[in-house]
Amino acid sequence: MSFLRSLARSQEISKAGRRGIHCMQKLCAEKIAPDSLQKAQSRVIDAALTLVRENTRLKKELVHSLGGAVATSTLLGVPLGHNSSYLEGPAFAPPFIRDGIWSASANSTTEEGKDLKDLRVMVDVGDIPVQELRDCGIEDERLMKVVSDSVKIVMDEHPLRPLILGGDHSISYPVVRAISEKLGGQVDIIHFDAHPDLYDAFEGNYYSHASSFARIMEGNYARRLLQVGIRSINIEGREQAKKFGVEQYEMRHFSKDRPFLENLKLGEGVKGVYVSIDVDCLDPGYAVGVSHYESGGLSFRDVMNILQNLKGDIVGGDVVEYNVQRDTPDHMTAMVAAKFVRELAAKMSK
Repeated sequence: MSFLRSLARSQEISKAGRRGIHCMQKLCAEKIAPDSLQKAQSRVIDAALTLVRENTRLKKELVHSLGGAVATSTLLGVPLGHNSSYLEGPAFAPPFIRDGIWSASANSTTEEGKDLKDLRVMVDVGDIPVQELRDCGIEDERLMKVVSDSVKIVMDEHPLRPLILGGDHSISYPVVRAISEKLGGQVDIIHFDAHPDLYDAFEGNYYSHASSFARIMEGNYARRLLQVGIRSINIEGREQAKKFGVEQYEMRHFSKDRPFLENLKLGEGVKGVYVSIDVDCLDPGYAVGVSHYESGGLSFRDVMNILQNLKGDIVGGDVVEYNVQRDTPDHMTAMVAAKFVRELAAKMSK
């Protein structure tokens, strides 16, 4: 019963948080002149970015003090869940994923032998204070810019490269936008997901987690978008994929596609490769802690075989859509998300 009470409480907190944010936005609109409000919000944004910047500089200096690296995976949490179309539990995910990464139930060595305790392999610059920004009445357009600016801050500090802890999948848009703008060109994307997330504006939300890759392709930030694990797609999803030239590898054909997917070479002729892993790419039997259950998905090893055999320079990535509120009492899916992060960090670093 304690788990059920905890789950109910977390759902109450989520709803209360949304009510509080809406109340704050209403009060701001009624009581404060627009110019004054925007200036005050800008000060809060500057403070948030300063925290990310100074933490990032510190971690860069630590990496250099150890002899430096070509590329160091850099964890940046984006605890955003309000663009989810069903449940908002991904807003609580980053600290649970971090707990999984450093759980005493496992050692710190990845499958390919890299030790995550080595700061040249992976550092952590903390979370963007998403809920605090929203509580100041900051709307999504400015919030997404904060995410993009934070990613650029990480990229300013060589050899750090962004590895994002979501959060719902709406965050991939501002992250990929930032990477493409910072590097000055397109990237190739491999996207693991049960859903294509290509809606023009799902339920009228331009920033919906179900529309993130439509925004990316509209912005011309990606040359190739390969979507793996797809098994929930409608007419709009197929039409959008055709419109943007998306390469979709549906689960119903996975046995046929496997040899190709396990021998990918991406990123040549563009600025690198971006890897986006939605935890619901897995069959629910492997990951119960997600918002959308779609049977017939990938196994964890299916994803690892594709990722570990991938040839290309990975310039950024994300692990998203872990929903704390639907996980088991011992947070089993957090451990799965953490394993994704650990192995992607190892693949990115060099």
